[in-house]
Amino acid sequence: MKTVVKILLGIAIIFLAYLCIMSIVTPIQFENTRTMREKAVVKNLIDIRKAQLEYRDQYGRFVSDLDSLVDFVRDGKKKIVSKEGALTDAQLEAGLTEAKAVRIVNSGNQREIEKNGLQGFRRDTTVVDVISEIFKGEYTRENIGKMIIIPYSQNVKYGVEVNNGYKNDIGIRIPLFEVTAPYKTYLHDLDRQEMLNLIDKAEQMDKYPGLKVGSVDAPNNNAGNWE
Repeated sequence: MKTVVKILLGIAIIFLAYLCIMSIVTPIQFENTRTMREKAVVKNLIDIRKAQLEYRDQYGRFVSDLDSLVDFVRDGKKKIVSKEGALTDAQLEAGLTEAKAVRIVNSGNQREIEKNGLQGFRRDTTVVDVISEIFKGEYTRENIGKMIIIPYSQNVKYGVEVNNGYKNDIGIRIPLFEVTAPYKTYLHDLDRQEMLNLIDKAEQMDKYPGLKVGSVDAPNNNAGNWE
């Protein structure tokens, strides 16, 4: 009987020791894995921000459908203006504008070019692919779609919301967008209690429970909540 008690006591001690060790190891493992995964999530959020800003520059608004954003990056074109020379204060005061200077130079009329002092003035426009210009080989037309899928999730797309009608205090329209990746999407297969604790902590601090970039409530310079 004493032997049985000793065995059971030994097992209980080993089990309690295991629980103590895991109570220390589990949070550390969770944080290490979370940090590693969030680097990939943040990379995508930054890329989506680049694409959204380019879309806004071309169309004056943000796009509310990420599949359409992918199509824009894959098939879109971007005008690049190479500049040589600049108008002086004297030229500007004489009524010369960039548009007028370009017309004079493009006309090829040397007398007009010399008369207006535009011998070294050039404005050349070339058209390039959006994907190659803003991502510099990071994506191809075949894999650009992975930009909108949250890494380590079960093929879940980033959430997106836009507010293209927002106006500031003086009535100027400022398009806004927000792209989100909840903790539960990319941490779903890790320790459940640690994930729930992380979500609860964020909510108690009135913060978004995950990673996000931009805001549809007020301008924030399209910043991410990790920045």
